[in-house]
Amino acid sequence: MCLAIPGKIIEREGDMALLEIEGIRRKVNVTFLPEAAVGDYVIVHAGFAIQKWEQEDVDEFNKIMDEMRELDK
Repeated sequence: MCLAIPGKIIEREGDMALLEIEGIRRKVNVTFLPEAAVGDYVIVHAGFAIQKWEQEDVDEFNKIMDEMRELDK
């Protein structure tokens, strides 16, 4: 099973963007989101940004992931 995760756009050049995801920086393709800009949060799956998210969405995702990590202890 694959999980799409949110990341924040740090830099953008054409169809590629540098994202920060939990402190890790990765380049992803943003072809599907031409309106995505530096500072936006996007959901990434298989190297492609597939949807924009608001800060509230990212906060909720992080809360759920933290709860899952606690259950794994």
